[in-house]
Amino acid sequence: MPFHQLFLATVDSTNNFLRRKLDEGYKAEEMLVVSTDNQTTGRGQRGNSWESESGKNLTFSILTHPSFLPAARQFIISQTMALAIIRLLKTISPPHSHRFTVKWPNDIYYDDNKLGGTLIECDLQGKNIDNCIIGTGLNVNQTRFVSDAPNPISLRQIFGREFDRNMLLTTIIKEFADIYSQLKDGEATAIRKEYTENLYRREGFHPYADAHGTFNARIAGIEESGHLLLIDDEGTTRRYEFKEVRFT
Repeated sequence: MPFHQLFLATVDSTNNFLRRKLDEGYKAEEMLVVSTDNQTTGRGQRGNSWESESGKNLTFSILTHPSFLPAARQFIISQTMALAIIRLLKTISPPHSHRFTVKWPNDIYYDDNKLGGTLIECDLQGKNIDNCIIGTGLNVNQTRFVSDAPNPISLRQIFGREFDRNMLLTTIIKEFADIYSQLKDGEATAIRKEYTENLYRREGFHPYADAHGTFNARIAGIEESGHLLLIDDEGTTRRYEFKEVRFT
């Protein structure tokens, strides 16, 4: 899959940069990848901020054009990026591979600590997707976190060594392109299956909380729309959109 890669020494946000490019009428390759050493106003899901020490981590965005996808199925783009990162992480240290998971919807976890996350913004044209900006942050070589985020961790903290960020980014882009090609070829079911197999808390009952209080439940599945399905310990199926339920 053709793509163009652009590096910026500093930028407010790689997602914002690509949004401005689109607003200026940018049309080009299937994929444009923009990365930076210093993202001054990085964002997470639903307005959360993203802490990243300059020159230490991966902060990048991919612009792609999945016009073959109905808007109602855009969550699979999120699954595609999550799997690209998981595939990379599982190659770093095979004995640790089972400890890297995707916390629904798209946070990357090592045990109970957050390694990264993704913010996706899609434009629609009719009933299908037009443009999609996929912004990702991955903690790589940072060793001290000063924000109030409850559980950050980096690859350096896990393995006790520094990592080549360019190598990591190159591998993630390759994996993303491979999975994206699968998606274009109609293999969405296989992608969703792999995503489900790599979910955080994918087995057993665990504590959750919603607007009505706390409860124990197990993951029953993820709908194509991205909704999380839980079955509580009384056998009731519960369906949630993003931010409607918390892992506790």
